Amino acid sequence: MLASSSSVLRRQHFLVRSLCVGGCGNRKRLHDIRSMACYAEAENILRAIIPPLDRSKYKGQAGKVAVVGGCREYTGAPYFAAISALKIGADLSHVFCTKDAAPVIKTYSPELIVHPILEESYNIRDEEKEQISVKVLAEIDKWLERFDCLVVGPGLGRDPFLLECVGQIMSHARQRNVPIVVDGDGLFLITENPGLVNGYHLAVLTPNINEYKRLVKKVLNCEVKDQDAHQELQLLAKQIGGVTIMRKGKSDLISDGDIVKSVSQYGSPRRCGGQGDILSGSVAVFVSWARQHSSATGVDSTSQMNPTVMGCMAGSVLLRKAALLAFVSKRRSTLTSDIIELLGRSLEEISPAC
Repeated sequence: MLASSSSVLRRQHFLVRSLCVGGCGNRKRLHDIRSMACYAEAENILRAIIPPLDRSKYKGQAGKVAVVGGCREYTGAPYFAAISALKIGADLSHVFCTKDAAPVIKTYSPELIVHPILEESYNIRDEEKEQISVKVLAEIDKWLERFDCLVVGPGLGRDPFLLECVGQIMSHARQRNVPIVVDGDGLFLITENPGLVNGYHLAVLTPNINEYKRLVKKVLNCEVKDQDAHQELQLLAKQIGGVTIMRKGKSDLISDGDIVKSVSQYGSPRRCGGQGDILSGSVAVFVSWARQHSSATGVDSTSQMNPTVMGCMAGSVLLRKAALLAFVSKRRSTLTSDIIELLGRSLEEISPAC
């Protein structure tokens, strides 16, 4: 059962209704209580979708995630996304990266399955590009149907040939109904070509404020209006055909074009690079678990929410909790690796393993 039926939320909703008649002096308290209610809802969603640890299950049933990203300059981002997926509970995590990035990523962890199949323009001749593109797609097609979710963008870079190949990979994943979480330079690709995800309800975009501004400018042809943030996000998701968008920020706003959700409790004031990569890997796992949960339970009064929205809410609440725990311990010296190490503890505090 999700949070709307819990006694905690019923009490919070009562307080919200009570404060609504209290005038302007209660606005801050009203906002705080609403934030608590949204956070509690996100935690309850996480508890509902997380699969139980069952001795009868076999490898792969708890999730198989792949990250498409990693180039000569950027090797940390795909590692952060892929290892976060494992730390949360996915059974297998793959990385599809360039040949230059692969040896580096392999040294970070033996837990990851690394595929050095992507190429950048500097490394190939023009006459080779078509042949190499066909080879890359043929190789990744061997794996696509095995994955529960694809993360596209961490550490991808902006090499034109590499982005062209990745666009084709996304199209192939879409044909096979594989959910896609798009982050980092993958969002640059989407901003240039929104048609790659337009109308694909299994796509999730996770822009930060600058990436979001570029997306709004491209799709809505206007500047961001923070005073209309909820309506603007909902309209943007609708205009891209009902994809789910998580606008990251002080409050993470999430919409699939029909509803808008917000997660804003906890979090860390330390904004070290790499937290978005943790989030993309986390959301990939939670989206796959939410889809499994929805398939297993069917549609009832408590589980009608879009699984991609559920996955985003669960990913947001877990990252915020882990980031806060890391900051309490490390303060200004908090690094992304510190947060990753606390994902398991945070998950256990929200949903203890049986």
